[in-house]
Amino acid sequence: MRGNLTSLELCAGAGGQALGVERAGFGHEALVELDDWCRKTLILNRPSWNVVEGVEADLTKFDARPFAGVDLVAGGVPCPPFSKAGKQLGSADERDLFPQALRVVDEVRPKAVMLENVRGFMDAVFHDYRQKLKAQFRKLGYTFADWHLYNASDFGVSQLRPRVVIVAVREEFADKFDWPKGGNMQPPTVGELLHDLMAARGWSGADDWRRLADEIAPTIVGGSKKHGGPDLGPTRARAAWATLSVNGKSLADEAPEPDFQGMPRLTVRMVARLQGFPDNWQFAGRKTASYRQVGNAFPPPVANAVAASIKTAITARRLYAVA
Repeated sequence: MRGNLTSLELCAGAGGQALGVERAGFGHEALVELDDWCRKTLILNRPSWNVVEGVEADLTKFDARPFAGVDLVAGGVPCPPFSKAGKQLGSADERDLFPQALRVVDEVRPKAVMLENVRGFMDAVFHDYRQKLKAQFRKLGYTFADWHLYNASDFGVSQLRPRVVIVAVREEFADKFDWPKGGNMQPPTVGELLHDLMAARGWSGADDWRRLADEIAPTIVGGSKKHGGPDLGPTRARAAWATLSVNGKSLADEAPEPDFQGMPRLTVRMVARLQGFPDNWQFAGRKTASYRQVGNAFPPPVANAVAASIKTAITARRLYAVA
């Protein structure tokens, strides 16, 4: 296990947040994820991780009490209840798992909590929901409980990707926590980041394409199981990709051939790199299943930055107490 700090990961998905938390120095005691392909991806990349299987892979049935005392509870509870792409039903949506996350926090009582969600969580319609959530955290002893809207590009990721991060810290560590600033790293353009992958099969137009793809990417759209197949989003999103000379109507299985003409399509590996995944992170399943995992992921560099700030708060207090 890496480091002396431990974590429990909820709604782990394909491991974007879990990877960032690991990089910050937390060892995962367990990871809870309902989707079978995502669990296979987690096991494929980290065979040593304790990926919960069976009925308890469903967070609503997961008993967290055996993990009492872990340092951090982290996760990405489902976003459809708060997404502008949905009906924004909040607590009236059966997919709202914030109550389950709070139950786990109550059972585990970690030093800190880190949950991520979509920008829609910050909308005015959810003001009362946010205040109730803060009050519930405070009732459990987390005197610092707040949220911050970040763009993934603030941490060097080559897309905008706004995401809300919710952090709660227990009273004895609260005065040591500071939100990471971000913004110190200029992310590469899509062309700069993906040129080597586009040129992998000898495409003669790769250099010209790199010059055309001269901005960071639009926000990558998460795939839905109700959606037909992998693409880069609806008409408006595809138009944004077209300005970068990328065909967003579907994804390719491979990089362009040497004599390819026109706008190239991205592969799953290219999209994963745009999300901040390392190239050695593999995704289980065929193209559609893999893309859904990538599209719904929390970029590891953002998770790493916030988790590192949480680690600093916890360890600073620990060192202070020892001194």
